[in-house]
Amino acid sequence: MDSALSEPLPPSLRLRPLRPADEQVVVAGHREMLAKDGFPFALGYQLGMPWSAYLRSVEEQRLGTGLPPGWVPGTFLAASVGDTVVGRTSIRHVLNDSLTREGGHVGYGVLPRYRRRGYATEILRQSLIIVRAIGVDRVLVTCEDSNIGSAMVIEKCGGQLDSVISAGTPPRLIRRYWFD
Repeated sequence: MDSALSEPLPPSLRLRPLRPADEQVVVAGHREMLAKDGFPFALGYQLGMPWSAYLRSVEEQRLGTGLPPGWVPGTFLAASVGDTVVGRTSIRHVLNDSLTREGGHVGYGVLPRYRRRGYATEILRQSLIIVRAIGVDRVLVTCEDSNIGSAMVIEKCGGQLDSVISAGTPPRLIRRYWFD
């Protein structure tokens, strides 16, 4: 028997709701991504916010209740491999004008120490299944033009480049991809 076939496969990535036990890793990842990448890991989380309050806000967003101005109903999920959180996804159920320009239906992130292992591709692949199950037929996913890794992930998953636009403050180039 081939020894490679007898070795156990690594645990597969799965998307799941946040848990109370995720607080430490998610907050640390949030701080790390803000410092390294300039964007949050835990959308809507404010440093020092009680974890129970954040979990309630994530559930309210999923239900579309008590949303902050400009927010839409959405599902926020941790991406885990075994018991280790390696990334996250934010799946917007509908788009507003801002998300149509530069946010899209799916926003995903991988914690820096877990990048370049194929997790982003798998997070997006599973997110596309979920957003379609919610009832979205035509899915928009965007990334900054300078984020070559993300553009490659989106294209690998079947995204078709629609346009590159200038958006945000300060202005930056945004690549807009559609999945039909």
